[in-house]
Amino acid sequence: MLQPKKSLGQNFLIDKNISKKIVSLIKDINRKNIIEIGPGKGALTEIIIKNNPKKLILIEKDQFLFNELSFKYKKNKIVEIHNQDALNFDYSHIDKPKSIIGNLPYNISIKLIINSLKKLSNYKEIVFMIQKDVARKMSYKNSIKKNRLNVLTEISSNFEIKFDVSKNVFFPKPKVISSVIKMTPNNKLKFNFTDFENFTRMLFRNKRKIIQNILPKDKLKILKENNDEYYNTKILKYRAEDLTIEKIFTLFRKFS
Repeated sequence: MLQPKKSLGQNFLIDKNISKKIVSLIKDINRKNIIEIGPGKGALTEIIIKNNPKKLILIEKDQFLFNELSFKYKKNKIVEIHNQDALNFDYSHIDKPKSIIGNLPYNISIKLIINSLKKLSNYKEIVFMIQKDVARKMSYKNSIKKNRLNVLTEISSNFEIKFDVSKNVFFPKPKVISSVIKMTPNNKLKFNFTDFENFTRMLFRNKRKIIQNILPKDKLKILKENNDEYYNTKILKYRAEDLTIEKIFTLFRKFS
């Protein structure tokens, strides 16, 4: 039996019912190009193919698994397989309409999610299986405290946690419970995501400090010298985690 590689965060999904449930979250597969990240041994891949996508693009970093998948699907004309790191893959050449699906390696899940949010408007939907704690961190609905991940999620997507997944449906069993999430573009993004991402990185780097002690001193000085009403607003006395998304975006427009 193939031994999963800890260095690549591999935990293979082995339950067909869960695989079907995950794939069912992508609507009208037969009308779309589907990108699968980290297909592994093909648990989701087999179900996707049965739903007749226009094209299926597999991105598999592991050389051995890439070879296995290439051999298995060498006669299937709709399957395209790339032996690459999903973090560095060029997704732009894949025609729309397109959707992404994947059981993400735990060790790169947050990086992949943020990369996906940047380009979310290019996709109909994104369905990922990730660690339950990361899914809860992304959730902005009914969240008392803000964090960088749920701010980036809220500003760019309609986000749902669809269901949790037991450790028992993987080989080897992971140490944590997983959750399946779905993201669709909210079409509200009218600014540069990368600039906003950089701003939130600064804002949440020292989330326990008040905003006035985090923002660029030169810009605060200009506001003070110009007697800008914003300099004396209460918002500067808040911590980043206690702000609303509206206040965070106001700060971004004022200080980015």
